[in-house]
Amino acid sequence: MSELRNGNLGPYALEGRVAVVTGGSSGIGAASAQRLAELGARIAIGYNNGRDRAEALAAQLPGSGHRPIHLPLTDSAVIRAAAAEVEASFGRADVLVNSAGTTRAVPHADLEAMDDETFDRILVTNLRGPFSVIRAFLPLLRRSGDAVVVNISSLAAQTGLGSSIAYCAAKAGLDTMAMALARVLGPEIRIIGVAPAGVDTGFVPGRSRDALLKQAALSPLQTVCQADDVALAVAAAVTHLRLTTGSTLLVDGGRHL
Repeated sequence: MSELRNGNLGPYALEGRVAVVTGGSSGIGAASAQRLAELGARIAIGYNNGRDRAEALAAQLPGSGHRPIHLPLTDSAVIRAAAAEVEASFGRADVLVNSAGTTRAVPHADLEAMDDETFDRILVTNLRGPFSVIRAFLPLLRRSGDAVVVNISSLAAQTGLGSSIAYCAAKAGLDTMAMALARVLGPEIRIIGVAPAGVDTGFVPGRSRDALLKQAALSPLQTVCQADDVALAVAAAVTHLRLTTGSTLLVDGGRHL
């Protein structure tokens, strides 16, 4: 049996630590970068096409030492290169937020509209991508000795209701993968999911704000979720849920009820 650690760990201090945020140039990723930087972390802002946004965010985040990193989710070789760049630039990685994702609105009943290319793109970006990022950064996270991975999931993983069947399936896979990884990566690494319902970010192409308002009106808290609401949950998971791993937290205003 490995040596047990005592509890009473207290909050996870972010001063002197490095957080890597995929999809960090906009939306939930950018809001999470902001919150983690405010708590003292240096941020590697992962981006795919949003280099200008990532550079602008790095310049305005509190603290210093933040920088953009090209980190697309569909190319494992580029992901490994990004991990090497983080090691060379920062020397460490303690927090990984898998926020990057994609979707397309496809009616669930229209199976023919969900072509293979779209299904594969959604699955690779939202499921294989986070796995590839975790795999590439694993040596740095293990070296930290006390690291945490936060996956941005979705209520769609639990309800099967969302922008498309492929998106629901990908997020359900992400949650199950987190459970499997939590078993094998502890005690050095926690794996936590944060699952919002609709977020007012424009993430779903073609979704009107009226549709988002209708969703919020059906929830007990009747609040339109903003990116920062999710980012606060990310920060809480990192800093305060010290004995949580393999679980997914709902940030949905009670929409699941």
